[in-house]
Amino acid sequence: MHEANHPPVLAIQVGNTRIKLAAFRGEDPDEVVFIAKDDLAGAIEAAMRLYESIGAEVGSSVVVASVNKPVSDALVGALRDQLSCDIYTVPDDMPAPIGTCLDAGARPGVDRLLNAAAAYAKLKQACIVIDAGTCVTIDFVDGEGVFHGGAIAPGLRMQLQAMHAHTAALPAIDFAVPEGLAWGPNTREAMLRGVYHGVRGLAWRLIEKYAEQYGGFPLVVATGGDAAALFSDDELVNQIVPDLVLRGVALAAKSALEPDEEGAFEERPAAERTGTAGFSLLPQQVEPKQARRGTAELGDGGDGHGHAHDHGGDHGTGCGDDCGCGHD
Repeated sequence: MHEANHPPVLAIQVGNTRIKLAAFRGEDPDEVVFIAKDDLAGAIEAAMRLYESIGAEVGSSVVVASVNKPVSDALVGALRDQLSCDIYTVPDDMPAPIGTCLDAGARPGVDRLLNAAAAYAKLKQACIVIDAGTCVTIDFVDGEGVFHGGAIAPGLRMQLQAMHAHTAALPAIDFAVPEGLAWGPNTREAMLRGVYHGVRGLAWRLIEKYAEQYGGFPLVVATGGDAAALFSDDELVNQIVPDLVLRGVALAAKSALEPDEEGAFEERPAAERTGTAGFSLLPQQVEPKQARRGTAELGDGGDGHGHAHDHGGDHGTGCGDDCGCGHD
């Protein structure tokens, strides 16, 4: 039986490398499955199995978020043929439940917005979200839960592929965490150190710059396929949550659907949608490190957040009256 105000949902994220699926009957997933993006048959089989685990529940639905439209179109088409349920997509059918402060016409990837929504829903304070996958994104959410954008850089494997493709001498290699000496004693090890420490250094520099701009150190959450390899021992990263986007998808469903008087779930008007679900640590997640430089502990939504944020309305980002921010 699902928890109160949590419609059972099969959350699906279609990325550039993998398809991720999770069945939710509450704030935490019952099971998370990762499938290679080219294995459409495997993704369909996993989706059907996971949906069966929640399909008997009232109001069960499937919600898909994608940054890879050809793959997601094929997957959604197949699922519509085989599952007798509602299939929604984010943001076409329901929005990512987070405000934005971006340039007019800016369209950040839905994965970035869902990451930010899930992180802020739990932390209730300013945070930085690092997604280390095909690309690396490092985004900032202020203390009011407003997404301000961030930075995008090539991921580890993309950098290695680019070095091989655009030079005559550098070999094609697979990524592995470099060990031993700080410097690489051969070409392969030099390449690995370049991309590994380059991404870690990028994250450190941007965390410092965001904190300087904001006036305090936000908590830092990392996600994505390479997050554990890059940041499991990083003192500036408080927590690694591998399934953060999926939690954002489930949050979008919770924000867009609510039980009616008979206990069935129906779509809510956009103006009434709010996001409150969070995440709790699962065994595969990294325990949070000691909060530092005036930040609150994970899950602390109180006043002790430690940044110079004016809750009276001025969020200190330099936005003017016509900035187009999606907040009050």
